Amino acid sequence: MPPTTPDKLAPTAHSPLPRIHWTESGQASSALWRSERGSAPPKNVVLADDTLTADSAYRLACAGTGILWRGDFQNARQLLQAMARRIDQVPKRKRAKAAQPIPITEAFNLHRQAQSQRARTLGMLLIELDARYHIDLRRAPDVSLACSQAWQAADAAMQEQQDTAGSNSVVSLRELQGVTSAAEWRVYSPVRGEYLGLVASAHLPKPAKGQTAITAFDIGTGTGVLAAVLLQRGVGHVVATDSEPRALACAQDNISQLGLTSHITLLQTNLFPPGLASLIVCNPPWLPARPGSPLERAVYDEGGQMLQGFLASLAAHLLPGGEGWLILSNLAELLGLRSRAELLQAFEQNGLRVISRIDAKPQHPKAQDSTDALHQARAQEVTSLWRLAVQKTA
Repeated sequence: MPPTTPDKLAPTAHSPLPRIHWTESGQASSALWRSERGSAPPKNVVLADDTLTADSAYRLACAGTGILWRGDFQNARQLLQAMARRIDQVPKRKRAKAAQPIPITEAFNLHRQAQSQRARTLGMLLIELDARYHIDLRRAPDVSLACSQAWQAADAAMQEQQDTAGSNSVVSLRELQGVTSAAEWRVYSPVRGEYLGLVASAHLPKPAKGQTAITAFDIGTGTGVLAAVLLQRGVGHVVATDSEPRALACAQDNISQLGLTSHITLLQTNLFPPGLASLIVCNPPWLPARPGSPLERAVYDEGGQMLQGFLASLAAHLLPGGEGWLILSNLAELLGLRSRAELLQAFEQNGLRVISRIDAKPQHPKAQDSTDALHQARAQEVTSLWRLAVQKTA
């Protein structure tokens, strides 16, 4: 499935942030609560420092108690790693005791539940930031730039609805690490690369009559990587769309560094831009399941809404002789979330025919990891590029 990349960090909603409360030095304290997952602040919060053991931290986190860190920052990072090791040891023990394999769909649901619980537990280790996104802890890094990139625009909008000026905020250490990692990404290097190879090798359609070069749309561009690949192949101009402002900001940064700004137009919209194109490419989230957080929207497309929207409007946006390239893994089929017959029926119902299909086997480590909870499906996974065209009329 597509990686959960920094460009898929969902924009913080322009609604008032909740507050988290705790007691410190006998005084009631509070701060703004930040959560990309949209989780509520923990009701119980304790203060902790370097004397807290990993076992105690793990027990508190499992009970839903927030641990607001007041010790050395680097020790907090080590504590988070120790808590993660304790969480990951539990599924291994359970798998070892399993008497027989369980159905893959059930394994998928259990895997998602375990991942969600893991995120909730690790999200209980908390860090406080001041109004300028600085951390007042020993050996704390400067995260102000990364946090500004992630939150400043939304914070400015929220100040019109609530008085947040000068307010401290609290965020989970795990989420803070995600924000800083996102800021460190520049030109994107995907975890899953097979779909790039498919786009780089598929047969290009001819330019429309009267045009010397292909005009292409990249629907749901994310980081802009597919738009860049299309230009490398000789496409004249690409209109790249996305509904997420942070995705477009990431794409703009990557495109600028590659020197491609004059050949790629970025547009914030849901799916299609105005007009027609000879080539329309879409790499939607591959699994039609509900995302557990905004970060999971790169992987999960609830009800297959993006896929359905792309197929429903594709024919209306293609120039005569044009093609739509749909990049999709069969993992949803292997997990029992969608059948191949349903996919082919969707093509037919939307007036589309299959010109050809090219496949690639995944090369990422999980495809060869026999201990992975979904190995049964991952071992059979294939990523396909479907070349689609408008059905010929009689």
